[in-house]
Formats: sequence, structure tokens, C-alpha cells
Amino acid sequence: MSEIKRVVSVGAHSLDAELLGGPLLIKYADEGAHVTAITVTRGRLENGTDEEKRLYLKAVESQEIEAAKKLGGDNLFLGYTGSNMPSLNEFADRMEKYFIEEKVDLVITHWRGSMHPRHINTHDAVTEAVKRMRRNGYNIKLLYGETFEDLVGFIPQAYYVLNESETERWFDALNCYQVYRGEVNNFPYTKYYPTNLQVRQIESGSKGNTVCYMYASLIENTL
Repeated sequence: MSEIKRVVSVGAHSLDAELLGGPLLIKYADEGAHVTAITVTRGRLENGTDEEKRLYLKAVESQEIEAAKKLGGDNLFLGYTGSNMPSLNEFADRMEKYFIEEKVDLVITHWRGSMHPRHINTHDAVTEAVKRMRRNGYNIKLLYGETFEDLVGFIPQAYYVLNESETERWFDALNCYQVYRGEVNNFPYTKYYPTNLQVRQIESGSKGNTVCYMYASLIENTL
């Protein structure tokens, strides 16, 4: 895995990039790679005053920075909102340009079978950007990470076992987010994701906490 020097995880919303790619960002950062968590749009409070919504977005900005540092890398916010998403071609153009300029070796993003349109937008744009680059001779890899929101048709194909330190650091990064801690909605993140590590461990027959990834069809077949 040492040939991987530049890794990005692209998530549609804050926290997504860390959920999708956090374990691999930690792994490659420890091997000396430059790793980045990319956020396409920032989530917002559904209720509350304008001032409360403004303060929440400000807090999320700080949470993104802190979480990325705990994963061993940095973060990038693309500046979009749910109402100003670009066309597929424009979005893919931006991703392709970034991947080329940054000399990205590995990208992790959403699988397409999602309940969220922004997740689907992100999948389509990132996948199109990588396909273009592969056709032009770039040796860039693509994996789809697992979240509870993207499970329609998701097939676990590549398993990665986390050691104790990696597990602790991943959850430490995720806990930077209010939404992960259960302070924004009532989804039980802090129960679901640790439990899923055990489910994937049993499924794969491994001997430790395990996460899984799906290969990009006709692009990858190894982790």
C-alpha cells in the first residue's frame, strides 16, 4: 500500500467523508501519505432562528478542521449548498482538475444507492472524474465507502481490519461532530458504527474491528 501517497475522501455533507474514508485516511497518513477529507455541502439545522443556524454552520466548520486533524490530514470545503449544486459536468470537471493538480492516488466516496440526492450527485461526479482520468492514463484508484444512508445495492468487497489505535482515532475524529454525538438528530450514530465494526468482522471472518468498501465496477478489484 506504500505506493499510495495522496488520498482524498469526498463526502456530500459534513461527517460523510470521515465516515466513508476515515479508517483508510488514518492508515495511509500513518504510512506518510497526504490525506484530505473533502466536504461538498455543509448540513444545516432544520429548525431554529437564523442566528442559531449561522452559529451551527460556524461550529461545523471548526468540527471539520478538528476531525481531519485527528485523522492525520486536512480538510477542504467545496462551498456548495443543496440549492446551488452544479451540473454533473461542472462538478466532475472540478473534481478532475483537483485530482490532477493534487496528484491523487486514491479516492473514496459514496456508493450511488443512497437516500440522499446530494450523495448521488457526489458519487456521479467523482466517478465520472476518475473514469476520465483512467481513460487518459492516470493511475488513480476509486473505492466506495459504507454509510447507513447508502446501502441500496452496496456490496462489501474489500475489508480492512482496524487495530485498537486506529479504531480509537477514528471514533475520536467522528466525535468532533455534534451530529455524530446525537446533538442534532436522533439517529444513533454512536451505537450504529461501533456495532457495524463487529458485524463486518463476523461477516469477513476477521479477528478485529472491520470496515468494508465496494470496488468501482470495471475500475478496481484490489484494495
